[in-house]
Amino acid sequence: MATTFKATDTSKITETTLINQLRTVLDLTHTEIQVAETRIAQARTEAVEKELTQNANNGRIRAEAIEKAIRDLGGFPDTIGPFLGRAAAAVKALTEQAQPFDEALLGDLALEDQLLDRARYIKALAVAAENSDVQDLADRLITAHSATVNWLTTVLAEDALGGPAALRRTPLQAAAGTAVRIVGLPGQWSAQSVERVAELLRSTGPAVDDLVRRAQHAGEVALKAIGASRDAALQSAESAARDEGAEKTAEALHNARAAAGVLDAEELPIAEYDELNLNEAVTAVKDLDTPSDIRAIIAHEEANKNRQKLVSAAQARVAEIAQEVIGLS
Repeated sequence: MATTFKATDTSKITETTLINQLRTVLDLTHTEIQVAETRIAQARTEAVEKELTQNANNGRIRAEAIEKAIRDLGGFPDTIGPFLGRAAAAVKALTEQAQPFDEALLGDLALEDQLLDRARYIKALAVAAENSDVQDLADRLITAHSATVNWLTTVLAEDALGGPAALRRTPLQAAAGTAVRIVGLPGQWSAQSVERVAELLRSTGPAVDDLVRRAQHAGEVALKAIGASRDAALQSAESAARDEGAEKTAEALHNARAAAGVLDAEELPIAEYDELNLNEAVTAVKDLDTPSDIRAIIAHEEANKNRQKLVSAAQARVAEIAQEVIGLS
């Protein structure tokens, strides 16, 4: 004899599914909170740090709302959720140390995409259950996670365009990314060119080694001198590469100098940059259209005056360009 389900049976099934989905989203939200907190230390500017801190706080507010919704439906939130969230985020952070920066961000994006998709599913379940309170909660979740997905997508685009991204790489992520780039270097530089530049760098070795020995006794002054010697060696290597016609290698060395913030004033993409006051420099940065030019300005600023308002303005300009490229503007 066939079993006949009543409307009340269907309603109970929908409600059970709704509770289960809310519990899953609650666990993922706890992970999201911990991830946001680990990202705070990677913020490039004070504005980004403030935004990430607010995101973590907003995540806690969402977690409380989700817990209330579960209880209102007659369920019980998982009491070990926050601990699982911290553990999951800790494992994620540890794993990322061996990953290039973009892979770490793609992991964050996957988490947010899952939260967004589940929020949409929860809304559909809430509509079926005629539960307006959970519908409203789902709308809040959809809005929040849509914004975070867009932000992470923008950060990825910033990195793809040469950055600098709103988040800094950790030292290990930077090393991983450098290793990937070295493997992919073009093999167009002649053996003779390589040997000449190698000899140039070797010739600086004794001076650098001597400075290292002195640094053990002379402290910070000698360490700065070592940095200056390194920067001079990079600049000389770039000139040698250009003399040999190895433009791609020379450009790679130039980009390394730009990223380190050690370009000479006349090499910066903004004329007489060091002579501009804060407002003038901010206006000039907003007129730049090439991410690599903005990267050079940010690195130079961070290595010298480190004016946060200017760095934030430059970072915002990079974000604008990235959003135009990926169609979010």
